[in-house]
Amino acid sequence: MTTIPFIKATACGNDFLIIDSGHAPRDIHAFTRLICDRHKGVGADGVEWILPANDADLGVRLLNADGSEAEISGNGTRCVAAWYCAEKDHDSVLIRTGAGLKTCSLTARDGYTFEFRSAMGLPEVGNPLFTELASGKTSGVTVSMGNPHYVIFVPEFELGWQAIAQQISTHPDFKHGMNVEHVKVKSANEIDVRFWERGVGETMSSGTGSCAAAVAAIHSGKASSPLRVHAPGGIQTVEWKEEVFLSGPARLLCRGEFFI
Repeated sequence: MTTIPFIKATACGNDFLIIDSGHAPRDIHAFTRLICDRHKGVGADGVEWILPANDADLGVRLLNADGSEAEISGNGTRCVAAWYCAEKDHDSVLIRTGAGLKTCSLTARDGYTFEFRSAMGLPEVGNPLFTELASGKTSGVTVSMGNPHYVIFVPEFELGWQAIAQQISTHPDFKHGMNVEHVKVKSANEIDVRFWERGVGETMSSGTGSCAAAVAAIHSGKASSPLRVHAPGGIQTVEWKEEVFLSGPARLLCRGEFFI
């Protein structure tokens, strides 16, 4: 019997498994699907596979719950930062992600709960984009945080918004898939967001999604920085002038061994 050690962590309900890539089985994609299964495995939104890095403290390779590759997760990166800072007793960590180098600075700690301010880089904001769906035409703002996002502003979260988000996420116009955010502006400095992530589906939160939603709201003049982003899993804060900074919690939940 082979055992694979893991750490489980969560950031605002967006949960990840942290595994050293040296333990990766031959078919890392199939294994990721298995261990992320909430009935047959440990359960998670994805696996952050830990890699060595010459230009950072460590590197990560993110696989979604369906085994697909993703460039970055803001929440997943913060979970890795919590694990690293706990293991090394550091107060900052430089992580090589698929979307470049990201610095996570520890701002508070209470036991296994950590707060970080993460430098998320420069966003790329596109023009409003109309997309034809089976249910009709919808309009959103595209934002890249090193991964693709489609932000839709809504007055309320309608029943069945997930079906619309799923159609956009897998739309043939977006050959690399799309993360989708439905955003309700609450005030000049607060928004409420629902997330649909590529390779996962609906999630309790999203770090890069929170950044994309905030950037789209600020860019369109609907809100201003800093912006508190409310999600079912909790609240994160996004600041944007040139670079985007994301502040929020991460909690280490448990460690264990998975049998294969």
